Amino acid sequence: MPQNRARPVVFSFSGHDPSGGAGIQADIETVASHHCHSVGVITALTEQDTRNVKKLIPQKPEDIISQAETLLGDLAVAVFKIGLIGHHDTASALATVLKQHPNIPVILDPILAAGGGTSFANDDLINTVIDLLLPHTTVLTPNSEEARKLTGLTDLTECGLKLLELGCQFVLITGTHEDTTVVSNLLFHDNRLWETYHWDRLPASYHGSGCTLASSIAALMAQGLAALPAIEEAQEYAWNSLQDGFQPGSGQHIPNRFFWLEETT
Repeated sequence: MPQNRARPVVFSFSGHDPSGGAGIQADIETVASHHCHSVGVITALTEQDTRNVKKLIPQKPEDIISQAETLLGDLAVAVFKIGLIGHHDTASALATVLKQHPNIPVILDPILAAGGGTSFANDDLINTVIDLLLPHTTVLTPNSEEARKLTGLTDLTECGLKLLELGCQFVLITGTHEDTTVVSNLLFHDNRLWETYHWDRLPASYHGSGCTLASSIAALMAQGLAALPAIEEAQEYAWNSLQDGFQPGSGQHIPNRFFWLEETT
């Protein structure tokens, strides 16, 4: 009989991406790649492909809460990871769950728009995220555009410091959307710019890169790493996934989240 191997549980609240590049599918692949067990609740259905999102269909808040309660009553969840929210009522439902489990770390990827440009957030959702979710957030992973939308500021250092003031313990602002030859990711912690990480800019455009990064941080923390080393290691994992990405359709590339497995075969 095989041994019952204990695998840390990562709980994802994410959207469903039929193209398989982002959302709950990206979370599952990333978490599995880190030898953790992925469970989750879908926050919204979508109609999308690798090019853009055509339709967003939020799920009922009461259903999200009841599904979460059922899972949390059965499983020892190590980390929460939150991705696409899609509606302010959904954000309120997530806050209800987080309040009931204050000792579980929260990794929040504030997805405010699709890679193809479709908006996922209006002012009501942004304000609810700020008021109800950021105070519960251990690690926030906005890209530069999302950081500016959440704060109303332009300078990224000011954005990061403001997001710490709003309740996040760590803020990693990714620089892929900036017009720079090298990607610079800015980490904020303890009321200051803590570290700047530089990564070679890859030539393609990617679908699911933010999901991959946030899920990697969540899985590494579930494995027992503290936030800082998890943030550092997750960036390397995400960059390697992108470097080995592939283009299954006519739109963006998709990260290869099992790049390490192919390297050994």
